[in-house]
Amino acid sequence: METSGGAIPGKVIVGLVAALVLLVFAGAAGAQSGAGAADTNARLARIEQQTADAKSSADNAWMLTSSALVLMMTGPGLALFYGGLVRKKNVLGTMMQSFALMAVITVLWGLVSYSLAFGAGNSFIGGWQNLFLRGVGAAPDADYAGTIPAQTFMVYQLMFAIITPGLIAGAFAERMKFSAMLAFMVLWSFFVYDPMAHMVWGKGGLLNAALGGRFPTLDFAGGTVVHVTSGVSALVCALYLGKRVGYPKEPMPPHSVVLSFIGACLLWVGWFGFNAGSALGAGSLATSAFVATHFAAAAAAVGWAGAEWIRNGKPSVLGGISGAVAGLVAITPAAGFVQPMPALAIGLIAGVFCYWMVAMVKAKFGYDDSLDAFGVHGAGGTLGALLTGIFATSAVNPIFKDARGNTLASGLIEGNGHQLVNQVVGVGIAWGLAIVGTLVILKVVDVTIGLRVSEEEEVQGLDLSQHGEEGYYWEASA
Repeated sequence: METSGGAIPGKVIVGLVAALVLLVFAGAAGAQSGAGAADTNARLARIEQQTADAKSSADNAWMLTSSALVLMMTGPGLALFYGGLVRKKNVLGTMMQSFALMAVITVLWGLVSYSLAFGAGNSFIGGWQNLFLRGVGAAPDADYAGTIPAQTFMVYQLMFAIITPGLIAGAFAERMKFSAMLAFMVLWSFFVYDPMAHMVWGKGGLLNAALGGRFPTLDFAGGTVVHVTSGVSALVCALYLGKRVGYPKEPMPPHSVVLSFIGACLLWVGWFGFNAGSALGAGSLATSAFVATHFAAAAAAVGWAGAEWIRNGKPSVLGGISGAVAGLVAITPAAGFVQPMPALAIGLIAGVFCYWMVAMVKAKFGYDDSLDAFGVHGAGGTLGALLTGIFATSAVNPIFKDARGNTLASGLIEGNGHQLVNQVVGVGIAWGLAIVGTLVILKVVDVTIGLRVSEEEEVQGLDLSQHGEEGYYWEASA
């Protein structure tokens, strides 16, 4: 059939309509595909955020729990442990020292000390930007812990700042005035603890292994920061104050090993927050530190009690619990860097070594470290810090990396012999700061308000002379 002059053929019209229909359907399908892709991306983003939120919540829950565990180490743990070791006329005075620090150091930490320890500063001390906890809120500080609020990190570190000066009290137990103790501890926290914490853990710190310090010292949970500084300061205090009235001629046995036993068990449990909590998260590193902590404490208890059994013919309860504490001290710097078998070795060595320091070295030199703060914390902390440089392994914690991100060896056995040099530097700085700082502070307090109670007050006991109370009232039967 022929068409007239300007008419469009029917086949062409059909073809155009078909092409138009195809274009419409293709456009609709493309739009639907684009919308589907966008929806998929949005769902993936939501899942990723929910996963991050779940991890943050889990890490935060563990860190808040760890904070409570570390606080429990001071009260009631340390208070009971030290309280049982003194004579009964000094039990309240000794326990009050731990309790007072829970209050006083908390106030100082919030006002000033957190900023000095963890604020960005120079190689030796933090700055003032976090004064009064300014800028310390719900947002994480990625330099320290990227999955928990900065405020959680702050309160966790506070618990370390509380117990550290409390450990020193074991050396001058039964003879320092309460007012002098408070003045000394406040100054010591400012001039010894805060600088040492910043050097080892703070941004820009001289010894910070995680953030590129000049001498990267491996100290997972406070071998140098907590135990070396407190233990060495304890020895300085014992030497400066002199011996208790009647020491060593008069017997001065613990008035209640039962209290000390309970306190030691609380310390052991609390130490899981101390060491495993220092992973700053609820992952596998926390598990590794938890296991290392437990193994070292057990081995040290066996080591101390065994050495005592061989020397004295029987193991004492006090020896067993002292050994456990020594092992906990020694594993503190190593907990997040060593595997279980080296942890056992560290504990066993620490138990025997600290027993030797307490039973023989103290007797030989005759200093009156009343509750063996130096023999356990100073000696055990120093030993543990050095052994960390030997046994640390990147298989547990790959803390050292090269410019390309490749993992480097951590300790001597793994091939990094220089790390032992770094550990010696860190320990040496801790010893030096503790000795010089403590001597100066003791002198200042002694000149201004006096350190020791009078002989009459010491004979009467700190409970009555310093607090007007007694720990035990024995009622006579009718």
